[in-house]
Amino acid sequence: MSDQSRYIRQMRYPPFGEEGQRKLAESRVLICGCGALGSVLANTLVRAGVGHVRIVDRDFVETSNLQRQVLFDEDDVQRQLPKAIAAAEKLRRINSEVKIEPIVTDVDHTNLAELAGGVGMIVDGTDNFETRFLLNDYAVKHGVPWVYGGCLGAEGQTMTILPGETACLRCLMQDCPPPGTTPTCDTAGILAPIVSVIASIEAMETIKVLSGNRTAVSRGLAVIDLWSNHLRRLDISRLRDQVDCPACRRGEFPWLDGKQGSHTAVLCGRNAVQLTHAGKAADLDDLARRLEGVGEVSRNPFLLRVRVDGYEITVFPDGRAIVGGTDDIPTARTVYAKYVGN
Repeated sequence: MSDQSRYIRQMRYPPFGEEGQRKLAESRVLICGCGALGSVLANTLVRAGVGHVRIVDRDFVETSNLQRQVLFDEDDVQRQLPKAIAAAEKLRRINSEVKIEPIVTDVDHTNLAELAGGVGMIVDGTDNFETRFLLNDYAVKHGVPWVYGGCLGAEGQTMTILPGETACLRCLMQDCPPPGTTPTCDTAGILAPIVSVIASIEAMETIKVLSGNRTAVSRGLAVIDLWSNHLRRLDISRLRDQVDCPACRRGEFPWLDGKQGSHTAVLCGRNAVQLTHAGKAADLDDLARRLEGVGEVSRNPFLLRVRVDGYEITVFPDGRAIVGGTDDIPTARTVYAKYVGN
């Protein structure tokens, strides 16, 4: 380590100490999603001195994010920056000792092995259960610890998964909730304080694991409602031995195998739909020329955006597109096909 003085306060905590800081500096972590939870997680872990922080996010910064996504500001909105890029810019100014690796893409079964390569921990900053079940499949199969976290309204929950030791997400919830069966931030809203609380617990659990203090890791599911002031901890330490988990017991990983999961998603709280075209890269220069005169076109090195007929279509170099102005998947596909093509 170079300058330990910035970490002196946390090293003075006896269970952590200088040895914990050294291990933290040598560790690598993958943060999946850099929105509400992910931005707090990235901020906390970079300040703590995790050696290599890989941030993966599929989205760009919008004004509605600023209420709860702590790494972003109005300038990022004006510059139309992807969240991973905007976060990396801020984090490098916070701690130049940490290697920040931003990746603008959607996490799926085709790229997770590469994204998680070499990391000692995976941290959940996502907003959907399909990705969480995918992360759980990978973590259990490859023995990589991960932390689940989710927030809605003023309530949040989190649990830590140590494969082979603790219950996994599928021990707790064997099937992914079908679309439309659970509330979203569109319907229930979300308050920023619960995000900070849940992300802070996730970050603390990550620091425990990466610093070599696995015995301090929680064996429970924390459920916190800040509006009603209810804090619960459900003991799930025996759950792994009590259920016939498809992942832990039977070695079934359908999300990781690509047998379950979708490449299309309605984005929470956005009135927007993401469309993914696996393996098909987009030529943004060519697309900009084709759309010239069709609508209002803007672009930067990370994305191209066209506003036309009340819709906002954002196309990324990896071929993904986010169609704003609708939460109806068939409509989004029709708009994309009309202006961008198939």
